[in-house]
Amino acid sequence: MRAAPGQVVAGRYRVTDRPEVGVAAQDLRTGGQVLLHALELPELLIPGRPGAEPDPEYGARIAHRVAAEVAGAPRHPRLLAGVEAVAEGELLWVAEERLPGARLAELAVHGPVPPYRVAELAADLAGALRALHEAGLPHGNVTAASVLVCEDGAAMLGGLLLGVAEETLCSALGGPVPRRVYEARAVLLGPRAERWPPDAGPAADCWALGVLLYRLLTGYGPFPEDDLPTLLTAVRDGRAHPADGCGPLRPLVERLLAADPAARPGAAQVQEELRELLAGAPEPFGPESVAFAPLLPVRRPAGPVLPYRRPGGRRRAEEGPSTELTHRHRASLVPPALLGPLLLGGVLVALLAALAAVVLVAG
Repeated sequence: MRAAPGQVVAGRYRVTDRPEVGVAAQDLRTGGQVLLHALELPELLIPGRPGAEPDPEYGARIAHRVAAEVAGAPRHPRLLAGVEAVAEGELLWVAEERLPGARLAELAVHGPVPPYRVAELAADLAGALRALHEAGLPHGNVTAASVLVCEDGAAMLGGLLLGVAEETLCSALGGPVPRRVYEARAVLLGPRAERWPPDAGPAADCWALGVLLYRLLTGYGPFPEDDLPTLLTAVRDGRAHPADGCGPLRPLVERLLAADPAARPGAAQVQEELRELLAGAPEPFGPESVAFAPLLPVRRPAGPVLPYRRPGGRRRAEEGPSTELTHRHRASLVPPALLGPLLLGGVLVALLAALAAVVLVAG
């Protein structure tokens, strides 16, 4: 990322670490933690002046355009805030709020995620998208790399500012020629299905959410991603892999991946359907259910509490947490140090009783 620990970027951000996604830094102005992404600024010439030198103000204008695109973004407990986009030299730096947690892309590399865990994550993401769409903003960057999972498993959607910056640079490189815009996006984004929806706007975000859910549930994407032309052809023709491995989320995933944007549910509807599904979810016992909720030093941001009722829930609430689990792991009343002597004494008593019986029988 062309930044080493200790380096100050744009006179404001001191680099502190090198995580897999972006560069961790401290905002020297506010003291907060941010995640920095660096994008190459193209050496574009001043319009209308052939042979002129590169425009030194071009980067600042790009940064201003990016900021203007997200100026109306709402504050929401499931959205990571974009801090700013700033040009420095040949790079456009994008700063986003950083909280302790783990990127969903890092957690999902171990294989498919249990369906009800995916439903919990998706409910949070749908809530974030709903807030954006109601504010008149699409997201455009719904991927596993842009989702942060907090200590209690809450999912927070980031990447808004970065996605806008990437699309702005691609449009600047391509200009009015669609083929050149496509070529720029191909180099910058690669064959990742979530970034190549068949349409635009809020419906495209819901389609990308469907792709992400499919990927989490099965361990691979719903479309071939060997190369970009193959991916785009499959997306255009609606040739997704069967959703057999999506379990109880299969109907929702299939509707989210519908070729017709009018047939896809909106973010608000997705959120409500997931809440209904989670209301009847089984108890999340077992190690596989907690593998994707790492315990990290962060409190879940304030937000609406999701009702979580099941048959027999009132009786279980009165008994306390998991009666069966409590009985199974209840501590022994005998100290471990006395178990050996007590066992030996029991054996001696049994031998004496047997000897007494023999004496009585023998007369």
